[in-house]
Amino acid sequence: MKETLAVVGGYLLGSLPFGYWLPRIFRGEDIRAGGSGNVGASNVFRVYGRRLGIAVALLDVAKGFTAALLGLWAGGALVGVLAGAAAMIGHARPIFLRFQKGGKMVATGGGATLALAPLVALGCVGIWVVVFVTTRYASLASIATALALAVLVLLGYPWPVIAFGTAGAAAVIFMHRQNIRRLVAGTEHRFALRRPRGS
Repeated sequence: MKETLAVVGGYLLGSLPFGYWLPRIFRGEDIRAGGSGNVGASNVFRVYGRRLGIAVALLDVAKGFTAALLGLWAGGALVGVLAGAAAMIGHARPIFLRFQKGGKMVATGGGATLALAPLVALGCVGIWVVVFVTTRYASLASIATALALAVLVLLGYPWPVIAFGTAGAAAVIFMHRQNIRRLVAGTEHRFALRRPRGS
């Protein structure tokens, strides 16, 4: 019973749409009307800057981490993986937004990975930062990190974590399919690391 509750709880945690709520609370605006229309941390950063963007990213990481940790406590690696995956699904299709489009699962998946395979998560963070700072494409950094996740979980982790890393990487890349098309076409949005004065 507690295993089932952990997975359901993981989905509900993942469904908490911080990328929608924080701009509503602090700016009185609907993030879905700006930028890419996505409720993930990248779009919040793009539209409102680093303060709100980083806050949303940390909260999205926290909900994935908490969900997977809850699953680990309830039933070990397999339940931890299922709860972490449920959080990612909740983030992509949140019940609190009536199952409308949510985020692309990168931060939430990163949080779940931090609970399931901490060293892999730290390696993935390093890869994300290097690719982002070098290219200023958040989407490319996320895709590169997803590929790295699928490889790094092969280094001595139990099969549920390997399955999570492989399936999670595939899901993140699938969610970025439009970004991949824009990257190939040269029309993908490139982040400015500093916002213009007065913006």
